[in-house]
Amino acid sequence: MGTGEFLVGGAGGNGVYQLGAMSSRHGLVAGATGTGKTVTLQVLAESFSRMGVPVFAADIKGDLSGIAAPGAPHPKIDERLAAMPVGEFAFQGCPVVFWDIFGRTGHPLRTTISEMGPLLLASLLDLNETQSGILHACFRIADDEGLLLLDLKDLRAMLSFMGENAADLRSRYGNIGSSSVGAIQRQLLVLEEQGGDVFFGEPALTLADLMHVDFSGNGVVSLLDATGLMSRSPKIYATFLLWLMSELFEQLPEAGDLERPKMVFFFDEAHLLFDNAPKALTDKIEQVVRLIRSKGVGVYFVTQSPSDIPDDILAQLGLKIQHALRAFTPREQKAVRTVAESFRPNPQFDTASVITELGVGEALVSTLDGKGRPGVVERVLIRPPQSRIGPLDAQDRARIMDRSPLKGRYEAVLDRESAFERLQARAREVLETAREEKRGREDDGAFGWLSGSSRRQGVAEALVKSTVRTIGSQLGRQIIRGVLGSLFGGRR
Repeated sequence: MGTGEFLVGGAGGNGVYQLGAMSSRHGLVAGATGTGKTVTLQVLAESFSRMGVPVFAADIKGDLSGIAAPGAPHPKIDERLAAMPVGEFAFQGCPVVFWDIFGRTGHPLRTTISEMGPLLLASLLDLNETQSGILHACFRIADDEGLLLLDLKDLRAMLSFMGENAADLRSRYGNIGSSSVGAIQRQLLVLEEQGGDVFFGEPALTLADLMHVDFSGNGVVSLLDATGLMSRSPKIYATFLLWLMSELFEQLPEAGDLERPKMVFFFDEAHLLFDNAPKALTDKIEQVVRLIRSKGVGVYFVTQSPSDIPDDILAQLGLKIQHALRAFTPREQKAVRTVAESFRPNPQFDTASVITELGVGEALVSTLDGKGRPGVVERVLIRPPQSRIGPLDAQDRARIMDRSPLKGRYEAVLDRESAFERLQARAREVLETAREEKRGREDDGAFGWLSGSSRRQGVAEALVKSTVRTIGSQLGRQIIRGVLGSLFGGRR
C-alpha cells in the first residue's frame, strides 16, 4: 500500500502520475463509446484501493467485476508496460464487496423515504413545481405527526391522509390539491414497477460499510451491479448515487488537506445526473461537489463528453482523462474545440487534433501538481490494470459474496412500525369506538338516536364503513382506514 502517488499512464518511457494529496480535488474520465473508459475507471479504482482508499463504483455494463480477480499475462499488456516506467507489476485483484439493489448478485442496497428527502424524491418522480410542493408538505406533516416514512406504502398512506384532510391541513400547510396528490400516487406506482418497492425500506445502508480497508491495508471496492437497474430505471441509479454523495457530505466530519482521500466515489454515466434536472437539484449537486472535498471525498465523473457536466462542476475537477471523441458534425467539432481549450496546452501537439486521433486505451491526461496547479496536457497510454479485464463468472462472484464481512446484515427485510402501521392503528381505534357507541345507543333504548353526540358518532361510523366499501383492494382499505383514523382520532 502506498500513499504518495500512482501511475496513470505513460509513453516513450515517461509516466504521468496522480498525487494522493490531490485526489480529493475530483476528476473526469470522458470519451466516446468503445475508447477505453471502463478500463481507465478500473485502473483508477484499483490504484486508489492499493493506496488504502475505499472506493465506490457502479458496474454499468457488467464487466467491471473482474477487479476482484488477478489479471492474466498477454502480449499486448507487455507491449504497453514497456512504454512506461511501471516498476514492479504483479497481477492481483482488489478486495471487493458486491451490492445489488435487487439483492440477486450482491448485498441488497436500500434507503428510506425519509433519508432520501423530498428534493431528490421529487426529481426521481419527475414532479412539477406544484407537485413538489405537495411532497415537501407531506414530509413536514409526517414530522409534525411523528410518523416515520420508510417505504412506499408509508408515503402512499401519508398522501392519502393529506388528500382526505386537505381542508383541515390548508391553514397550516397551504392548498393540497386532490389532482396533485393523485398525480404523485400514480408516479409512485410507476416507481414501484421500476424497483422502488425493494429500494426503499430497511435495513438501510450504513455509510460506514462502504469505508473499509482489508487486513493488508487495501481499500475495499464497493461495486454496485447496475446492469439490471440501468435497463429498468436509470433514474433510480442516478438519484441513489446523488443521495449517497450527499449523505457522505452531511455525515463525514471536516478533514482538511489529507495525503490521500478518505473515500473515492465514481459516477459512471454521469449525464444521468443532470438530464432534465431542475435548477434546485443542479444547484445542490454543484454545492455538494464543491464542498465535499473538505470531507476528504474525491468524486470522479465518467461520461461520453465533458459537455454532459455543467461548467461550474467541470471547473472544479482536477484530474482530467480524455479519451477519443468523434467529430463528424459541426456540433461535434465545436465540442472538440471546447474540450481542447479546457486543457493547459502542450507545445508539442495540437490538442484539438489529437482528441480525434486517439486510439483505444490512449488518452489526453492532465493532473494537478503538489500546489494544485494543472499540468501541461500529455498524450499517454493508460496503464494496464493488474486485475482481470472483463466480468467474473457466477461461481467466482458467489465465492466472494459468501466470504463477505457483511453477509447476513442486509438480506432480511425489516418492516418496523411506521406511518402505514400507525395510520392503520388509528383507523382500528375509530371503528372500535364507533361500534361501542352503537352498542351504547342500543342499550339506551329506542330514543338513543335523539342524542346529538350519538348521532354524530353514527354519522362518523357510517362514513367509515361507506368509504371502506368503496375501496377495491385490501391495501386500499388499509390506507383509507388510516386516513379516517387520523381525521377522527386527532393528533398524536
